[in-house]
This record gives sequence, structure tokens and C-alpha cells, in this order.
Amino acid sequence: MASPEPVPAEHEAAPAQAAKRAAAREWKIDYLAPAGEPSLVPPDSVQWRVYRNPIAMGIGGVAAVLLEFADPRIRSGVWDHSIYKVDPIGRSRRTGVAAMVGVYGPASVARKVIAGVTKMHARVSGETPNGQSYRALDPVLLNWVSATAAFGFFKGYHTFVRPLSPEEQVRFFADGKPVAELYGVTQSIGSEAEFVAMMEGLLPGFEPHPINLEFLNIIESGRAAPSVPRFLHRAMARGAVAILPPVVRKRLELGKEWDLTALDRMALTSAGRLADRWRDRNSPAWQAALRLGLPGDFSWRSPSVQQSLLKSVTITPRAA
Repeated sequence: MASPEPVPAEHEAAPAQAAKRAAAREWKIDYLAPAGEPSLVPPDSVQWRVYRNPIAMGIGGVAAVLLEFADPRIRSGVWDHSIYKVDPIGRSRRTGVAAMVGVYGPASVARKVIAGVTKMHARVSGETPNGQSYRALDPVLLNWVSATAAFGFFKGYHTFVRPLSPEEQVRFFADGKPVAELYGVTQSIGSEAEFVAMMEGLLPGFEPHPINLEFLNIIESGRAAPSVPRFLHRAMARGAVAILPPVVRKRLELGKEWDLTALDRMALTSAGRLADRWRDRNSPAWQAALRLGLPGDFSWRSPSVQQSLLKSVTITPRAA
């Protein structure tokens, strides 16, 4: 979920300092402790499987930003009240941390992070260049931001890693509802069809903007992860455009130059499937499982094995 980071006026003249101070305020999440504390999302959930895949999260996250920025109220809120324009990569990273802690973090820590994001949202309001008023805690905008994240991550995984069955799709969207409600979301989507219905209600207000191209160019450049081959960054940018509903892509004027090539698709599916098998011991998924007394590779196990393992541990909810 997007999280504006209010920047004091005096920082406007010193963007590098603003970015540095924002980085210093980043949440440092310990997914290993407290031992036994559950997450907001259960370990045998579909979200635990999807969110551990960096390819799906990368593609889905870019698509979510494009869908958010299609609405001028959200775009203006982010542009005017965050350090996005001076540190888009850092801001995106911090938004990613908020998403991860909601799924894997200890519930008490996740609630504190979400409360912090909501406190920042409460200070965000203004007008778009066209004179539309906005406030970040507007339920319509909160609902849309939540929906874009859920849709993006689901669609990224479903398209480039492994198709999710209808039953898995239902579980995926249901998994995220408790987290969304903590953010103040009043209407969580329960399916791709419900996402499309919400989108159609907002579509008349969507518009193209140079920020979208600037954002995609940053993704293509590879600045966010220099160790990853640049061709894969280009493919991820095009993959994100590819999973947008066609009517939104047309409204944003993202033309043929953003078409996904056969080579792009092959690169993304190969990388996505490889990432799905990679048991990263430093990942939130691995460390959160250890916190719960489960094997680190719990979320990589089959559903039947997961159920057997869950019977061997006691997970005691902590007070909010």
C-alpha cells in the first residue's frame, strides 16, 4: 500500500538530505522475534507463497503504482506530500517493507507499522492541478490503493510464475482482508472481477501523465537493483504494463513501445519459476517461519505437509 512520507518545507531545497533522513527512519523489521508470535496472515496462506517471489512482487508492485497514479488525486498526494520526486526508489522500497511486514511480520509490529502509515496519511490532503480536492484517508482512495496492490501481486504471480486455481485466488484475496482493514479499507476486493468493477467506477477520472513514463524509465534503468541484469528490468517494466487492464493501459497512453516481447515473457517466466524454488534463508518468509517454530522452508512445502507441520507447533496470538 502506498505510504506518503511528509517532507518538511525546509527539505525541499535539500533533496539529498530529505532522502537520507527518510532512509534513516526506515522500519527495521526483525522477522525472527518475538518467538511464537503469529503474523496477521497465516503461514499456510496463499499470500505467504506469493509474497516470497521477488519477480511477482516486482512486476505487481510496478503495475500497482501505475494503477494508483492513473487517478490524479492519488498521484498528486504522492507527488506533493512524499519524497517520491527526489527518491522514488527509496520510497518504493519502504512501501515494499510495509507490504512484507503485513504478511510476515509479528502481528504487534505489523500493527505499529500500519498505525504509523495511517498517521502519515492523516496529514495528507490538498488539490490536484485541476482543482480536485483529495485526502489520503478518503475511503474511496484507500480502497483503490489496497485493490491495486492485491491485484498487482496476484496478477504478477498468476501470469509469470504459476497460475493460481480459482480456489487459490479466493484464498489469496481473503488472506489480505484483515491487513487491509487495519489500513482503514472499507471495501476489499475478493476477486479479479471485483477489482475490475471497482476500476470501472473510477475509470472516467483516469488520465495519462509524464510521471508514469518517468517511473517506468526508472524501473527499466535497473537503478533499483543494480545486481540484476538490465534486460530483466526492462522485461519487468513491460510485464507490469502487460498485466494492466487494457482499458487502463489505453487511458494511460502506454503504447507499443511497452509491448511484452516473446523474449521478455520467456525471461520473466524463467526468472519467476526459478525464484519460486529459491529457498532464501534471509527472506521474511523463511525467518517468519522460524519465528513460529516451523522449518524455514515452510512456505515452499506442499499444503498437506504444511498442515502436518502446523499440528506440531503452538502459535499463541498476542494482544493487539
